[in-house]
Formats: sequence, C-alpha cells, structure tokens
Amino acid sequence: MSDVKETRFRVGGMDCASCASKIDTAVRRMPGVAEVSVSVTAGTMRVQHDATSDLEAIRRKVSGLGYSVTPAAEDAEKSAAEHVHGPGCNHDHGHGHKHDHGHDHAGHDHKPKASAVEGLHGHDHGPSEGPWWKGRKGRLTILAGAALVVAYGVGHLFPAIETYAFVIAMFVGLVPIARRAIMAALAGTPFSIEMLMTIAAVGAVIINATEEAAAVVFLFLVGELLEGVAAGKARDSIRSLSALVPKTALLEDGGRTTEVPAEGLAVGAVILVRPGDRISADGTIIDGESAIDEAPVTGESTPVRKEVGDTVFAGTVNGEAALRVRVTAAAADNTIARVVKLVEEAQESKAPTERFIDRFSKYYTPGVVVVAALVAIIPPLFFGGVWSEWVYKGLAVLLIGCPCALVISTPAAIAAALSAGARRGLLMKGGAVLEGLGKLTAIAFDKTGTLTEGKPVVTDIVAFSTLADEVLRLAAALEAGSSHPLALAILGKAAAEGIAPPVAGGARALGGKGVAATVEGREVFLGSPRAVAETVTLSDEVKTATAALNDDGKTVSMLVVDGVLAGAIAMRDEPRPDAAAGLKALKDAGIRTIMLTGDNARTAKAVGAELGIEVRAELMPEDKQRIVGELQREGYVVGKIGDGINDAPALAAANVGIAMGGGTDVALETADAAILHGRVGDVALMTDLSQRTMRNIVQNIVISLGLKGVFLVTTVVGITGLWPAILADTGATVLVTLNALRLLRPIRG
Repeated sequence: MSDVKETRFRVGGMDCASCASKIDTAVRRMPGVAEVSVSVTAGTMRVQHDATSDLEAIRRKVSGLGYSVTPAAEDAEKSAAEHVHGPGCNHDHGHGHKHDHGHDHAGHDHKPKASAVEGLHGHDHGPSEGPWWKGRKGRLTILAGAALVVAYGVGHLFPAIETYAFVIAMFVGLVPIARRAIMAALAGTPFSIEMLMTIAAVGAVIINATEEAAAVVFLFLVGELLEGVAAGKARDSIRSLSALVPKTALLEDGGRTTEVPAEGLAVGAVILVRPGDRISADGTIIDGESAIDEAPVTGESTPVRKEVGDTVFAGTVNGEAALRVRVTAAAADNTIARVVKLVEEAQESKAPTERFIDRFSKYYTPGVVVVAALVAIIPPLFFGGVWSEWVYKGLAVLLIGCPCALVISTPAAIAAALSAGARRGLLMKGGAVLEGLGKLTAIAFDKTGTLTEGKPVVTDIVAFSTLADEVLRLAAALEAGSSHPLALAILGKAAAEGIAPPVAGGARALGGKGVAATVEGREVFLGSPRAVAETVTLSDEVKTATAALNDDGKTVSMLVVDGVLAGAIAMRDEPRPDAAAGLKALKDAGIRTIMLTGDNARTAKAVGAELGIEVRAELMPEDKQRIVGELQREGYVVGKIGDGINDAPALAAANVGIAMGGGTDVALETADAAILHGRVGDVALMTDLSQRTMRNIVQNIVISLGLKGVFLVTTVVGITGLWPAILADTGATVLVTLNALRLLRPIRG
C-alpha cells in the first residue's frame, strides 16, 4: 500500500521472548496495523500502519499489558506537530534539529498514561537500567522471597495455619503474574507463560501442595529476574556505545571558546579538541595533526595518525596535540548514533531460523497444555491412578513445557552477535543477513576503495639526469594547488619526505598531456610518457623501465627540465595493508574470492597477482551484475563487496551485499551489511561470526529441548516434581541466554 507508514516505539520492561510475543499479537490485531516487529534486546517496537491507525490506541494496548511505551526519539520528533504542545515547546518543525528544551515528553500525555496503566495492572517488569534490586521486578522478587521465608517461619511456629501462610506467600507473587496472564489472554495470547504458571500454582493449591506452590512462584520470579539481567547485558552492550560520546564540547565562535552541550552542535560548527579529550562529534580536521585512539569505537589497537582533511569519529580519543575539527554530522546522525539505530532496527528483523521457532512455539505451547491435561486425567480415569498424584505430575509437565528457553534461543544469540559485530564496525542489517553470511561460498570484491586504499600514492621515483629528491621537489612545485588525485599523491610524498616545493611561475595545464611552469628560472614539464616522447627521445633503457612499472599496474609521469628528461614518478592505488591476509583467511575457510573491477586489465592483474585473487577487469556495472548471476547459477552463494555506489546492481544481485568503508551514508544504507572501517580482514571475521552464531543457536535449542525432555521423563515416572520442573524451565532459559551472551566477547582479528 502506498499510504503505509512506519512508527517506532520504545517499550520498557521487555526481557523475554514471551513479552515480545504478547505485544506482537496484541498490536497486530489493532485496526490499520499491517506489520509488527518487536525486539526484546533493543527494547523497541516497529509498527507499519495506514493513516487510519490510532497510535494512541496502540500505546494504550501495550500499556494495558503492563509495559511502558513511548515513541522512539526520531518518531517523537517527526510526530511532534501532530500533538498539541504548550507554549513553552520550541519545536523547530521540519528542520531536523534536535529538540533542546530539556524534557522527554513527560508533559505530552504519553508517559503518564503508560505509567498509570502499568501501576494499575501491577506489572512487575522493571526497567533494565540501574541495579536489579531497584527495578519493579527486583522489588517484587525480594518481597515474594521475604513472604516465603515468613511463611516457613509461621508454619514452624504455628503448624495449624501453615497452609494459609504459604497460600498468602504464593499470592504475593502470583497476583501480578495472573493479572498479566489475563491481560495477555484478552489481547489474543491465551497460552502465555504467565497463564501456564498461574494454572500450575492454583492447581498445586487445590491438591494441597501449598508449600511447593509458593516456592514455585518465587523461583519463577527469580528466573524472570535473571532473564531480565541477562537481556539487559545484550541491550546495554550496544547502547554503551552512546556513552562514549562526551556530553560537552568546546565550541569556537568569534574567536572565543565556549563549553556547550555536544548534542546541540550544528553541522559546520568548529570545535576544539584538546590532547586526551574524547572527540564530541563526527567531523573533519581543519587544523592540527595527532594520533587518534579509535579503539573504543572500532577495536583498533593502534592509534591512527590523522591530519588536516582527515575524518574523525565521535567517541574516539585525541592523542598528543590539539585539533580543530569542523562538525560534519549532528549528534543524532553521527556514526555511533547511526550504528546504534541500525543495530536496533536489525534486531527487529527476524532470521529464518527465528521465524521458524516462532511458528513452532505457537503450536508447541498449546500442545504442552494438552499433554499436561492428558497426563493429569488419563491415568486416574482409565488406569486407576491416584488423582492427586497424576494432577501433580500434570502440573509439573505444564511448567516443564514453558517455551521461554526455546523461543529466546535464537533472538538472544542474534542480538548478541549483532551487538558484538557493531562494536567492531561490522553492521549486519538483521538476523537474515547474519545467517546468510555464514553460508557464503564465493565473495566478489570491487578493487578501488575496497581491496585498495582508493587513492594513489607514489611508489617509485626514478632519476635519469638528476637526483631523485630533485625530481620530487620540482614535480611538487608543478602540482602545488592541484586537487587531482595524482597531484595529491606527489604533494603527499613531498610532505612525507620533508621537501618544501619551490614557487612555480606561469603554470599552465596542457590538455591531456600534463602541466608546465617556470621553476627557479628553468622550464619544467610533467606529463605522460606519450606526451614527453613528442619532445624528448626516450632511450631503450627508459622505455624498458617504464614498461616494467606499467606492468606492475603503476601510472608513470615523466619530468622534463629545460628539454632534458630528468626522471619519472610512478604512482599506484596500493592494496590495503591487510588485504592479502584477509583474502587468505577467506580462502582458508573454503570461500572462493574474485575481483570485479572497471580498471584496465594490466593494473587489475598486477594488484590481483600481488594479492593472489582471481581477476575480471574492464567491467561495466552491468557486467559485474552478470558475473554475480553466473556464479549463482554455478551453485555458489555469493557475497558482493563494494563501495555501495557504482557497484549497486551487483550488490543488489548478490545473496548478501556488503558495503565497504568510511561510515558514510551510502555504506550504512545501501547494502545488506557494512564494514565501516575498511579492513578486508573483517570480511572473514563477519563470516566467522555468522557461523559461530548459528552454532550457538543450535547449542541453545539442544539445551532447551534436551533439559525439557529429561525432566519430562523423570516427572512422569515420579522422580521429580514441581520444584525441579520450574528449575528446568528457568534454568534452561538462563543457560541459553548466558550461552548467547558469550558472543558479546570482543571480536579479535
């Protein structure tokens, strides 16, 4: 539908898969809603809806389930004009500026309603922020535990009222659970874990197992609390990136330096970054040179040398010298903010395995209820079993069958992997992409800017009739002020060698040939070998040297001084330092690698030979797309890596398209995945992370189903009861979550 809109909400209090399932089911039934994606780890909900959909009604529905809900920051700004604000609200509609009036919609009638409903329904999902004991869930668990201890004490002192003491202790924890179960049932989820828990606890009371009923409720709350703490770690791992950005910045304005909030920095502003300070915004260095520690953001162990014209990222640490930086992105749009947003959105996108588990659980949970009922009814009804004994076993089966561990097995692993990847600069847009990366059997690379640095550098200076330093000095004089890539390479080499070029007079460009000028009273010309050959006779020795450089894929410029060939300068776009090792890692993993480039065949083959990669050169964009299709028809699962612009057709045709480098808008938005920091070796890390994630998911499924299978058998034969049953469910959920969190460990490569 052309009128479909999309709104994102922040949902507070979600910490398990059943939370997301209940919200998904309830919102999906609302009028005008086309699609819903809920992420537990990101704490977000994305709703696709038409113009008739009532967003306030959606908020009320989610609040009715006991969760706090507010529009995500970007949607709150976008929809601000649709709400009535007080006169003190200085919203700058339509300009994309961040609101700076110091509130978070507290007065907009969103949060109060959510909180009021939350309090009304007694939902015990507390916030994930702060110590666990300060959250609502933590306080309820402590209260239920205290009530259980008191019940034991009362039962010991007054045995006659022991049963009542345990019933009261049970209800302390069960009432909020039962309320959530009822609200979920009314919203379309009758077989929620809360409902199974409520039935089991009430059933235990009916058969006079009150002590176990109270203990089971307490253990259930402990399990949920542990799930919340574990889920919070996955959520915080990516959000902690935001904390890297300083709260304040030193703004230069009119010759004065003022400390201002970093979130208010405008694009184009100039900030001062002192040695040792964190950089407060994405920007470009306009004055100064320093080593930048990018480890907090990229994991790069060695500081990176940055000078005028280089890009710096918010959250990185300046080294030994002061820098003046021109801001290139507002706080809401800097690299870290975009990474956090994209990872949260990716966590809302389910992998094929996750979608299968979701579908399976919809049949699994009602099936568990049926099996538990049969266990409770058939033996006493047809085989003379004792009712209380078999009802007890049926209740235990009900608890064993809770699907929490199974349902969380996949999203927990995927969320942890996405977060770990993002901290390394590896962005994968959803579980499907993460899953697909591990299945790649062939990867096609662009050359320029992907396998190579993307800018030429001087590789050789050949002296014919003067010294090499003099060749470079005079060439730099001719190129001063030029922005041509080859000119910049020569000027960069001169600067690196500490050579100050003299002033050139009467500089003139000779179309298609080169550049000429008068330098220190001499006529100097720098141009292509073909242009030089028109005025100077090239010896066989010179021709041989030039051909050898050309065979290495290098561009050669020759310098003529007063009609005499002085020397030559060779330049080439050099491979990235880690390109050869990165390609070898892929080959060692059994993945075919191939270079697809529009460059001339000689240059491409020279780079390909150095890197040890198959080469296809002189290709148009449609040729790259065609070759990707040919590889797929040969049975390969193909990944395409490029800059996200001229490789767009091939990126789209590949099974997984990966944009390389820079943190640019194109790199972040065009392809299925992005490698922000331009390391070829990160491609192998990305595929390895995918494979480790899929192994982790398999382990989680085995843990969850295996434990349930074991305790199901031991319960039916009478070895275990309600306590081990709830421990099996809670224990499996915690084990699965902790196993998934192993993926959060830093990625090394």
